[in-house]
Amino acid sequence: MIRLIATTVIELAANAIGLLIAAWLLPGFVIDVIGFIIVVALFTIAKFILGPLIFKLSFKYVRALNGGVALAITFVGLLVTTWLTSHLVITGFTTWVLSTLIVWLCGVLASIFLPLVIFKKALAERRSPRPIPPVV
Repeated sequence: MIRLIATTVIELAANAIGLLIAAWLLPGFVIDVIGFIIVVALFTIAKFILGPLIFKLSFKYVRALNGGVALAITFVGLLVTTWLTSHLVITGFTTWVLSTLIVWLCGVLASIFLPLVIFKKALAERRSPRPIPPVV
C-alpha cells in the first residue's frame, strides 16, 4: 500500500513538472492556472488506465514499437486530457510532438530523481548499517 502511494505521488509530481515545463517552453501548449490540478490529475489517471492497455496492444501486434510505448502513452494521455477538460489546450502538430517528448522526458527524469529527493531520509536509513544486537 505504501509503495502504491509513493508511486502515485512520484507520478503526480513527475507529470506536474513535465506539464509545467512544456507550458513554459511551448507557446501552443496552454494550461489554465485554475485547472492545473485537474489537468495533472486527469493526465495521470489517463496514463494509469491507458498505459497497460496500450502496452498490451503494442506487445501483441507490433513488438518492434515496445520502446516507444511510453511516448505513445504520454501522447494518448495528453489527447484524452485535452478532450476531457478545457483547462489544457494544445495547438499545432509541432506542439503536439514536442509536448509529448518534453512531458515524457521530464517524467522519466523526475521518476529517476524525485525518489532520491522525496524519500531521502528513508533511503538513508535503509543504507545505513543496522546495529548488531548483543549476544547474551
